[in-house]
Amino acid sequence: MTARFLKGACIVALLPLMAACATAARPGGGRIPVVADPAPIVSGTMRPYQVRGRWYRPAEQPNYDETGMASWYGDQFNGRPTATGERFDMYALSAAHKTLPLPGLVEVTNLANGRSVVVRVNDRGPFVDGRIIDLSRGAADALGMLQRGVGEVRVRYLGPAPRLGSAQPMQYAAAVAPAPAPPRPQPAAETGRYWIQAGSFADRRAARRAADRLGDRATVDVAGQGDSALYRVLVGPWPDPNAAEHARQAVVARGYADALLISAQ
Repeated sequence: MTARFLKGACIVALLPLMAACATAARPGGGRIPVVADPAPIVSGTMRPYQVRGRWYRPAEQPNYDETGMASWYGDQFNGRPTATGERFDMYALSAAHKTLPLPGLVEVTNLANGRSVVVRVNDRGPFVDGRIIDLSRGAADALGMLQRGVGEVRVRYLGPAPRLGSAQPMQYAAAVAPAPAPPRPQPAAETGRYWIQAGSFADRRAARRAADRLGDRATVDVAGQGDSALYRVLVGPWPDPNAAEHARQAVVARGYADALLISAQ
């Protein structure tokens, strides 16, 4: 990145209003997604069904707010279709629930450490007594639950999920959008694309660790020289603001609460 790009980059403050999944204030503080273009409920997933002799009756539950145990699932289901027909990506932020509408969004909070993520519910389960939600590996990792395997969580239903627009899982609910590694980014002033600045670090190694955690689309940009140098972790690029905003939300869910959407346009 060049100094010209960094000077020209601006925070796109109005982009959440343009995105399919924006945010709004929750009473008492915090932000929740506001879905402007919700996906229709998959009707077949709302029928009563029976598993191991027990009946489950899916229903609209706008005030769903429950505390209970969560588990996670990964390799053995990776790539298989979920109850909605979407492909299960164990690294995405997704989940299975026994009775909530599909697809939907829920906020999951790990009560042991206070971490919260918003995940896309697109599957049914878990069919184990005492467990209220089954998380993808990516969601469990974001919540700090990988090592223990299970943990006590609070689950709050937020509403319908956005449309996918393709067969791929929604990028808002993904840790990092799965895509081939792009060529090394050119200055945004020249490409006219959108980037996410995940963070700015004084230590190069800390920036490198953050970039490695965010995947192949993350790079480290150096601004300044010597002791005044700053190492910015940039994720992207994306060709349009909607895709970039979804990706920014995903970066926030990975623990980078100050992630910014930037552009040189």
